[in-house]
Amino acid sequence: MPTPTSGDGRRGANAAAVLRAVLDHGPVARSRIARLAGLSPAAVSRQCTDLTRLGLLREMPELVAPGAVGRPQIPVDLHPGTAGGPLAAGVHIGVPQSTFCVADLRGRILARGSFRHEGVPAGVLPDRVGRALAEFITPYVGGGRLLGVGAVLGGWVDPGRATVVRHDALDWHRLPLGAELERHTGLPVRMDNHARAVAQSELLFGRPEARRSLVHLFVGNVVDAAVAIAGVVHRGPRSAAGDVAHLPVPDSTVVCPCGRTGCLEATVSDTALAREAVARGIVPEESAALIVDAAASGDRRADELLRQRARAVGRATGLLLDVLNPEQVVITEQSSLLEAEYLAEIRAAAVAHSHVCDDPERIVVPHAGPAALPVAAVTVLLNPLFRSPLQTLGKTDAMAPSQ
Repeated sequence: MPTPTSGDGRRGANAAAVLRAVLDHGPVARSRIARLAGLSPAAVSRQCTDLTRLGLLREMPELVAPGAVGRPQIPVDLHPGTAGGPLAAGVHIGVPQSTFCVADLRGRILARGSFRHEGVPAGVLPDRVGRALAEFITPYVGGGRLLGVGAVLGGWVDPGRATVVRHDALDWHRLPLGAELERHTGLPVRMDNHARAVAQSELLFGRPEARRSLVHLFVGNVVDAAVAIAGVVHRGPRSAAGDVAHLPVPDSTVVCPCGRTGCLEATVSDTALAREAVARGIVPEESAALIVDAAASGDRRADELLRQRARAVGRATGLLLDVLNPEQVVITEQSSLLEAEYLAEIRAAAVAHSHVCDDPERIVVPHAGPAALPVAAVTVLLNPLFRSPLQTLGKTDAMAPSQ
């Protein structure tokens, strides 16, 4: 027989249901929250009181409709960071640079910064990133508003141990990065692979259909993926799920360092793209951003190179569609985030190569657009809060019982 849910368990589940309803529909009256969450009005009232005490919700009496009577009609919403509400810090550690941000409970970016990695040896890079992050968040530390730090990067990341198991491009192996960032910032740190974090960001803040089933394909200097079913991102044993670097790309003849031909990362990564652009004389140095800029300035050679990559990404997407047949495929790839034409190339190639998908609209870019990675970083911190707000903030013992 299933174990009955304890009073504390019901209380935590109810708090999460209320917080989720407010995230999706706020500002929203308590009476409507009760209908959305399937809870009694009394339970909703108690949870709103608890969540307001924790600083997560705020009453908005100024939005009460004329003629409305009684407190249940007063809308509540997530406490905005611009009005003294909680904040989350995030860091995306890429190959050329780290990007920092501070965001509110809805994942809306309030401040951004960056730290370039050029000339910094792999062995000291974690320390330098930690120092730069600590300096960036200094104006937001104090008063208990900053909940912690979410950190994301490519490669094999073990979230439970806050460890980078393997990131070949950065030459990091078995690196306890979470502890390093905590040492510098003095804040709790949560970590995950960037592909899984973007997928989780779509589940938390993105389109509703993503909560049924989702595949996310990340194309940068690292190429990896994530799968989510029924609102849960799959990690697999040892958190190793999502390694698609050697997924075969139909028609690709690029030789991979592994010795095979046509592997996905060797074909479409930013590193491969930039190397090819330099070889063709399109840009003077190996930089994917320069290729995108050149194409935007009218360089037809840069445009065609980006289209070639988009078609290769699309062919790989077609394979993923056939294997997993998700409701939605999210593609994080620089050119398609900025220009719809490259997303159209990905969609056309995917549908042409897929045996199960004839709807190109199932293939989308992240809801946050070019801010996808900073938003994904703060999502790593915020997702546990929305799943279990009372436990995550560690104040359940101090609060009056409710259910």
